[in-house]
Amino acid sequence: MHPPAPRLMRRGSSIVATGLTLIMAGPVRAQIPGVTLEEAIRLAEQVQPSVVQARGDVATTSALLRSAKGAYLPTLAATAIGSESYGGRARVDPTTGQIVTQNWTASGGATISSTFDLFTGFQRRAQTRAARANTEAAGAGLINARFTQRLTTTNQFFDALAAAQLVTVREASVRDSEEQLRAAIAKLRAGTATRADTLTSRVNLGTAQVNLATAQSALVAAQASLAQLIGRTGRVAALDDSSFYQSPVIDTTALRGEALQQSPRVQQSLATARAARAEVAAAKANYWPTLSLGASTGVTATQGTNVGAINNTRFALQLSWNIFDGFAREAQIVTQESNADLADARALDDGRAVDAGVTTYLAQLDAARTNIAITQTSVAAGEENLRVLQARYQQGVATIVDLFTAQTALAQARVDAVNARFDYLRAKAQLEALVGHPL
Repeated sequence: MHPPAPRLMRRGSSIVATGLTLIMAGPVRAQIPGVTLEEAIRLAEQVQPSVVQARGDVATTSALLRSAKGAYLPTLAATAIGSESYGGRARVDPTTGQIVTQNWTASGGATISSTFDLFTGFQRRAQTRAARANTEAAGAGLINARFTQRLTTTNQFFDALAAAQLVTVREASVRDSEEQLRAAIAKLRAGTATRADTLTSRVNLGTAQVNLATAQSALVAAQASLAQLIGRTGRVAALDDSSFYQSPVIDTTALRGEALQQSPRVQQSLATARAARAEVAAAKANYWPTLSLGASTGVTATQGTNVGAINNTRFALQLSWNIFDGFAREAQIVTQESNADLADARALDDGRAVDAGVTTYLAQLDAARTNIAITQTSVAAGEENLRVLQARYQQGVATIVDLFTAQTALAQARVDAVNARFDYLRAKAQLEALVGHPL
């Protein structure tokens, strides 16, 4: 067996150096700012439009409720007016009897008026009920928006964290491949291996380097998406926490009942349905007459007259009854009843959707938990198999193909273990979003 050419040795060293360069890119991640999951959730709630809009809906409906309650109070308005006029028309002074010419006249006055609705055909009560129900719906909507955003942020956080762990897995594969290439080169120098072994080792290392570059690219994309979600620029790293991987004991029966009763999605739908029914009552109140009491008092005065200031006080009792309006009220009632029927149907459908979601994600949780145990066993078996084959390859018993098959199986087992962990975490996050609180 002939010793390898120096050019072959240099090429092997170059490939190893390239692999080391890719691995050395890992410390760059330490310079990226990191956030915990709770920090990411808090920051996302501050900047994401869905949560901002939900907070605005709460403020708007609260103001409308205050306005509906204010309809029980009388209105109060004040007006003031002043004017000047010029005229050359002659007139007789009532005191002296002489003819005088009035060239300039100034007048002014002020009035305070108030109106109080004595009876509005139960409109105020219906409108207050509708406004209160809309406020409750907006509050439930804010909770639902926050948990929906919490789920989105949690999934993106776990995407970034899983991508980082997959990069670690691919870095380990590159190190294993580089170690194997060095071993093949050493055996070639010693004359106990063929050139095919070193060529196959280079191919295996190149594949591992490509997988690492792909994983690093996915990590960059996941960290950039996480940064955008929490209102940052560039990249943000997801900080790991051992508490993520603790498996809580879940009472599935209690969890299902809790989800159907307390789910933010269901609560929002039920509140929206109540508001729609209150709007129907408000529309029917238009059949009733209204009765209002008004009062005003004011003072007017004109310069150049002997009349002086004149006080004007007025009281008025007004009854208004819209007997026929071309079926406009009927059309409004039909519209509100249709909206209420739709809101009831959506509330029932959301309840069924939550029940189906609990069933689905509990099944995914059990499957992921089982998969975690299997993949951990696969990793342990793969590591041991690789160790044995490396020793056998050094002794010349195993082939390079056997060794690379073991390396590939171990790398896939490690990837599967990462995916299984985060499948469990994502299913758990889905359940938390349905229930409305962490498990």
